[in-house]
Amino acid sequence: MICLINGCSFLPQNFFTLQQTPAILERESKSKENQRLLSSLSLFQISLISGKTFVNGSNEQEQGEGEVGVDQSMSGFKNFLWHGGSVYDAWFSCASNQVAQVLLTLPYSFSQLGMLSGVIFQVFYGLLGSWTAYLISVLYVEYRARKEKENVSFKNHVIQWFEVLDGLLGPQWKAVGLAFNCTFLLFGSVIQLIACASNIYYINDHLDKRTWTYIFGACCATTVFIPSFHNYRIWSFLGLGMTTYTAWYLTIAAVIHGQVDEVVHSGPKKLVLYFTGATNILYTFGGHAVTVEIMHAMWKPQKFKYIYLFATLYVFTLTLPSATAMYWAFGDQLLNHSNAFSLLPRNGFRDAAVILMLIHQFITFGFACTPLYFVWEKVVGMHDTKSICLRALARLPVVIPIWFLAIIFPFFGPINSAVGALLVSFTVYIIPALAHMLTYRKASARQNAAEKPPFFLPSWTAMYIVNIFIVVWVLVVGFGFGGWASMTNFIKQVDTFGLFAKCYQCKPPPPPPHTH
Repeated sequence: MICLINGCSFLPQNFFTLQQTPAILERESKSKENQRLLSSLSLFQISLISGKTFVNGSNEQEQGEGEVGVDQSMSGFKNFLWHGGSVYDAWFSCASNQVAQVLLTLPYSFSQLGMLSGVIFQVFYGLLGSWTAYLISVLYVEYRARKEKENVSFKNHVIQWFEVLDGLLGPQWKAVGLAFNCTFLLFGSVIQLIACASNIYYINDHLDKRTWTYIFGACCATTVFIPSFHNYRIWSFLGLGMTTYTAWYLTIAAVIHGQVDEVVHSGPKKLVLYFTGATNILYTFGGHAVTVEIMHAMWKPQKFKYIYLFATLYVFTLTLPSATAMYWAFGDQLLNHSNAFSLLPRNGFRDAAVILMLIHQFITFGFACTPLYFVWEKVVGMHDTKSICLRALARLPVVIPIWFLAIIFPFFGPINSAVGALLVSFTVYIIPALAHMLTYRKASARQNAAEKPPFFLPSWTAMYIVNIFIVVWVLVVGFGFGGWASMTNFIKQVDTFGLFAKCYQCKPPPPPPHTH
């Protein structure tokens, strides 16, 4: 009761007096002031009965101090749009974040892999990614359970992946996790910025892609005002709707367009192209570098376990039809067109898809950058600051290197594979699998585990076998062959277009008219 009273600072000073004298309250209830008091009393009683609190932070159970507005309808509408933390919010966040600009590069990957390999790798890496996301969720719950036994409070503090590694395995693992995770998220943000410039060019080619990168860098910097993943509820919902439209536009437009004259489906042609395409798909289903932050924004994080799998199953309905239809229609032409929009005729439907993808890439930029904002806030000592404006000001330096790197490496498509091989392979596949095995290597740790093995794989031995397979496969195929192939292709792009390329893969301007 003391806790509830302390959380009710919004009540007027004479609230408890009024509560003790209902006759006086009823006699004066017609006045405007007492109507306001009755409204406050009603809201307080509702909160007591339902057992709910209104939070503006990471977790309902962490932040006991509620905040209820006088206008209940406006407060409810704000909460509906802004304060997400349910299982559905997490699902929308995972699905929306997973299928961003890669939707436009997967047809390019199919032209490198061939139809059959493209489908197989999508399903294989989708399931692999779902498994390692499950491992990350288990480790988060384990870390949280151990810290709560030590009475550690996470109020006004967002738990991140490197902190989980630190708590379970020590400072060396923290350093490794921090380095890989931050570098991957940095380049993930760079890729979204490059994609914005690449897409808008197909609507307005009066400006080159580099100029568009300058413009969208400034636009994406506004994500510093979004406090946490708790506040992405409406954005995740809209983002997934936008990519759903784009995916089915690509599918239907390719089928209506039909196959181009003398279409050729020669993939796979070369090993370099084959492993480059495979690594792009590895990158596609490696979007769970933000899993811990999404879990921490949930009211009940322990329910996250299978959310990423269900999100991946939905993503399959978008990526498989669109990539297969585009490759069927255009074949090897996609080898020189890493953005699927470039081959489709311009019309209202295509312009709508481009605009929707631009908005979604802005959202995904925020997804990738928000964990970096958290890290930087912790470095400069601003993470527990409640002022959104002060936190936004502190976050701005994070955007500058992203902006700069997007201008240096504007290689939409090839950069995905390079990031996938060198960073995603470790960040979201190898490190989680190794961390899980080391955390539960002792019999006592397995016996006292906060989360037991899943129902479909109820043996610790079987879990270790799966984890060892993932480590070996991704290390050899993803990092080894994929790293060689993607870096070879990336260097080729640098040699062809140069760093700071003004307009990557743009059509050459028409020659000036001859004057006689």
